Amino acid sequence: MVDESAVVKALKTVYDVEIPVNVYDLGLIREIRVDGSRVYVKMTWTSPLCPYGPLMTKMVEDAIRGVKGVKEVSVDVELDPPWTPEELTEDGRKQMEMLFGRDAVTRWLGGQK
Repeated sequence: MVDESAVVKALKTVYDVEIPVNVYDLGLIREIRVDGSRVYVKMTWTSPLCPYGPLMTKMVEDAIRGVKGVKEVSVDVELDPPWTPEELTEDGRKQMEMLFGRDAVTRWLGGQK
């Protein structure tokens, strides 16, 4: 049986090519399901036109394949609804603030939060 926390740990090693935050904390991972040795992930990209989206999807799949006990991996990309900074984890928000000097969610909401 694969441990979901091991999958999350693996996902945190995959970084967005353009934004130096991992795909998990960036909020690109929308769903993780583990069934024995099979892992299903639903993810998104920061933009439907992201030129690196297919590469990041492959990187996510490869990272999960490296988790002990994983025999089968399925990664689906969901572009609707589009990603927004509100999907950042708390750690992701902190990383973005350290990188860019402001809270991405507050900026996205026009300073309302």
